[in-house]
Amino acid sequence: MKDKNRKESEDKAYIYIVKNPSYNDICLCAYGSILYPGTPVVYETRFGLDLGIVTAPAPREGRKYERGCAEVCGASDACHGIETEPELMNVPVDVDYIDHLATPEEMEKYEQNTAREEAALRVCREKVLKHKLNMKLVTAHFLLGESKVIFFFTAEERVDFRDLVKDLVSVFRMRIELRQIGVRDESRLIGGLSVCGRDYCCHSITSNLEPVTIKMAKEQNLSLNSMKISGPCGRLLCCLAYEYDYYLEEKASCPPEGTRIKLGHDLWKVTEVNILSRNITVQASEGGVVYIPLSEITYDSATGYWIVSDEFQENFL
Repeated sequence: MKDKNRKESEDKAYIYIVKNPSYNDICLCAYGSILYPGTPVVYETRFGLDLGIVTAPAPREGRKYERGCAEVCGASDACHGIETEPELMNVPVDVDYIDHLATPEEMEKYEQNTAREEAALRVCREKVLKHKLNMKLVTAHFLLGESKVIFFFTAEERVDFRDLVKDLVSVFRMRIELRQIGVRDESRLIGGLSVCGRDYCCHSITSNLEPVTIKMAKEQNLSLNSMKISGPCGRLLCCLAYEYDYYLEEKASCPPEGTRIKLGHDLWKVTEVNILSRNITVQASEGGVVYIPLSEITYDSATGYWIVSDEFQENFL
């Protein structure tokens, strides 16, 4: 659908990361002039026109991740010595334009809506009990740009809430939307502190909940105790996915566990590859254990064997 704010002659604009403070959606939006972090704007969300906060300029064009790069400095360009001032960029067709800057009247309306949400949630909970529906209400949100209230809920199965909607319409006299979400989405909406002591990643830095698997924990040699690698939502920690690709890339240049390596006059078995310490652990058939730096091992493509450097061999013997 063509963006109503996109002009035919406009092919460049400033692109910003905009976050919705109510349900933590993050998206890219374009605007014709420079905006700074913290600027409130009104933009088109998947639910309708709503308030958003500019958090940062979009990443620069041409700066891409290089496989195997260990110099990761985070989202800020400042650590790279690059100015964080917005710059004109080509606007992709899937990036919508900000509708307008939020006015003082709209900010006041947003504050009023926020104050009404807790009361709306109580009313809705009473109606849920009245209709004996098996659902857990999470939060409510009044849209800024139109007469509409959204209720987010979790449920183990599909819920027939048609009668509930009729009751809510009679109370609020506006459009009602009930949206079923998962337990990870519930944590993203409510927020809280994770096991690391920081805000939930899903709540503070991302709105895209990528699949997380137990294989990611195995590749990083983490404990497979579900209590240690699960978040408050009961699902695997989102941060397990952050370094997974890096571990895969690094392990591709290391001998796999179970590989036999000749050390001295014996064959030793690789029992562990530690990417962080840059060491591998090898074990002899008699039970002895030796730690070998990855810098002392090379792969001989001609023979298909992993070779330990002569210098390390001499010191070992």
